[in-house]
This record gives sequence, C-alpha cells and structure tokens, in this order.
Amino acid sequence: MSARVVGILLAAGRGRRFDPLGQRNKLLQLLPGGQPVAVASARKLLAVLDTVIAVVPPDDGGVGALLAAAGCDVTVCPDADSGMAASLVHALRESLPFRPDAWLVALGDMPYVESATLRKLADALVGGAPIAAPLMHGRRGNPVGFGRIHLEDLLALSGDQGARRLLQTCPVTEVAVDDAGIFRDIDTLADL
Repeated sequence: MSARVVGILLAAGRGRRFDPLGQRNKLLQLLPGGQPVAVASARKLLAVLDTVIAVVPPDDGGVGALLAAAGCDVTVCPDADSGMAASLVHALRESLPFRPDAWLVALGDMPYVESATLRKLADALVGGAPIAAPLMHGRRGNPVGFGRIHLEDLLALSGDQGARRLLQTCPVTEVAVDDAGIFRDIDTLADL
C-alpha cells in the first residue's frame, strides 16, 4: 500500500452484557474453530495490515498476552473504563511513531468480519477516503476507517460514543460489502 494504514483493535471493554458479574471475559471465549474471540479478530486485521495496535485495559485477564503472541503491538489504556473514546485516543497516540496516513478501527468482539471487507476498507483509505465504512443492505457496520485529516478531531474524543459524531457530521465513503460479519458482535454466549 502506498499510504500507511494502521489497524487499531479495541479490546479494552469489560463486556458487561456478556457477563454482568464480570467473571468471564468474552474476548477470551473460544469460537467454534477453537480461537479466542480477540485473537480471531486480530488475525483478520493482521492478514490485511502490517501494523495492528491492540488496546487492552489494566488487568485484562491475559487478552494482551494472546494478542501480542498473535502479532499485535499491545498497549494498556489506564483509563479504559472511562469509555471507548479513551481507548481509541490512547491507541491513536501509540500509533503516531508508525507515521500512519489512516487507521482502520476494529472491535475485539467482532471476529466474523471477513478479511475481504477489511481489504476493501483499507483500499478505500489508501485511495483517499477521509472516512470509510462498510455498507450492506443500506446499513453501515464496523469496522470504520479514518484518514489522517480527522486525527485532531479523533484525539479530542471523550466518553463512550467513540467516533460516532464524526460519522454523523462528516462525509463517509460507504464501501459496499456482502458480509454480515460487519453487524455481528459477541454480546451473549449464543453469539459465539
């Protein structure tokens, strides 16, 4: 790729919907193929991008070690519990030494996104899309990519909304895909 796209894997959520008591980390649960959820998500990104920064919380129960073994650059976000924006901002800051032109932001609990979808999004970013989002049946999904033009706005995010405001107020290149994985996250045992 001529432009440098860095992957960001957000794996710092506590998964309270999956286990309200906090005893089972959903990112460590095994998928039917035997891979932990977070590792499957990371491997999809790593198949497309050279650099993937994975953000984990303190006391992650071993998620970070698994992601590092898979090939991610792992970083601990000390204030991950304050919301998704804190994790995203932390990862963006950690990515700056890699001199990225764009970021593809994926969620650690979405292992069913197809590699072809990730490739199309990365290609859109390389082609100059300021924001790229997958679209299927008229509905946007995840992951979402951001060009460097949005870095300042991304670094100013706070709370649990992540970059939703940018998606609502800025032009978005919608990338047509045939991939139900863009809507499928792991929120319950049945989702595995």
